[in-house]
Amino acid sequence: MRISKEYEERRNEILDVAETLFVMKGYLKTTVNDILQEVGIAKGTFYYYFKSKEEVMDAIVMRFVSVGVTAAKAIVDNTNLTVHEKFFRIIMEQKPTTNVKEEMINQLHQINNAEMHQKSLVETIKQLSPVLVEVIEQGIDEGLFHTLYPKEVIEFLLVSSTFLFDDGLFNWQPNEIIQKVQAFIYTMEVTLGAEKGSFAYMTEVFGDISIEGAEKGSSHNGTSEK
Repeated sequence: MRISKEYEERRNEILDVAETLFVMKGYLKTTVNDILQEVGIAKGTFYYYFKSKEEVMDAIVMRFVSVGVTAAKAIVDNTNLTVHEKFFRIIMEQKPTTNVKEEMINQLHQINNAEMHQKSLVETIKQLSPVLVEVIEQGIDEGLFHTLYPKEVIEFLLVSSTFLFDDGLFNWQPNEIIQKVQAFIYTMEVTLGAEKGSFAYMTEVFGDISIEGAEKGSSHNGTSEK
């Protein structure tokens, strides 16, 4: 007898299975039939939840974005943290911390997934901006920042950092990344009206994430130094 499940439970089950298959086989090599077989559902049931494999991938990406934003909101609400501690932790929460998430990002870097990759970046910026604006406004209240445009400034910073430090879009060399990280920190301090050197800790945050990505990219392209 077929077991009837609640909508969200069944939907998440499909996403969980598809996520595993995308990581193991790759997005391009995984078919809808593969997902059906693993979940144990009919094609009609699948299409009740999703119109295509692309829509499944899109939902998985949005789920990753949602998790990062939820974590960021919890950090903002923590009154025991300083403004800069909140900035540091929020940025670190957006870093891939599991092999699964990292592999899913690698799948998005596939040429056939360019549109979906762009959407994931846009959604991250749209959802994370209001959270970071709260941190900036706290900094303004405490006299740490001096800007008339907290919302616009954080949007500019997020857009530039999200795209500039995405190793799937640019093939920067480690020395280039270090220079860009320093320039980005300078831009943060100037646009936020912050004290010079107050965001120096971001060198470690962006530097580690970006250089690691650049080294992986070089290794995949067969250009790593030996």
